[in-house]
Amino acid sequence: MVSTEIVPPPPGAEAAALSRAVNAALADPAVRRLIVRPPAGYADPDLFLSQVVGVLMRHERLDIEVAYVAPTATPATKVYSLPHGEGAAVLAETGVAQELPLIRDDAATVLVGRARHVGLTGTSPVQVTALHGETYVDSARLFDGDVRAVVIEPLPQAPGVRARLDRRFRFGGWLTGRAVQTGGTNLAVEREGVLTPRVLKRSTFYRHHLDWKLVRP
Repeated sequence: MVSTEIVPPPPGAEAAALSRAVNAALADPAVRRLIVRPPAGYADPDLFLSQVVGVLMRHERLDIEVAYVAPTATPATKVYSLPHGEGAAVLAETGVAQELPLIRDDAATVLVGRARHVGLTGTSPVQVTALHGETYVDSARLFDGDVRAVVIEPLPQAPGVRARLDRRFRFGGWLTGRAVQTGGTNLAVEREGVLTPRVLKRSTFYRHHLDWKLVRP
């Protein structure tokens, strides 16, 4: 097994820089595993992992294995029961990849840890507020009206994704399915902790038709 490491591009570099780095790594046909290693102190490690997997998805290279060396525990390490730090480094070199459902949205962005559908108000600065709309998980309605937000997470097994209302007490309340769709009057999307300050009419996270390969314990 030949592997190569992918690290984040310099701050301010365009997304195309990461795409070029991934494609350059895969120019060697012997490379079958990408080790995604955000440095200690990196602000958004799960976001970086999702971007790398997104490049593989868009370039139809989901045959490549991915190993995630997160510097600290993250929502993605929790979802996929992954170690972090030195334990993750050892697993990246010695572990076996498993095929998992790949969750993406209708903007072709991959979800590996956590997303939220939130409400947005104002223009400068924008402010997160209650979401007015409705959410369905497959054909089951999660809510209709006004809520704080909707939390969305991928699953390591079928059907692939789950959603719940964002409440103070976070026990239970999950609906699982192949897709989570929210429509609303003030809908915005937060992916891996990063808010996109743009109001949408609808957003859907759903299982891609191909799985991805993640190195897991």
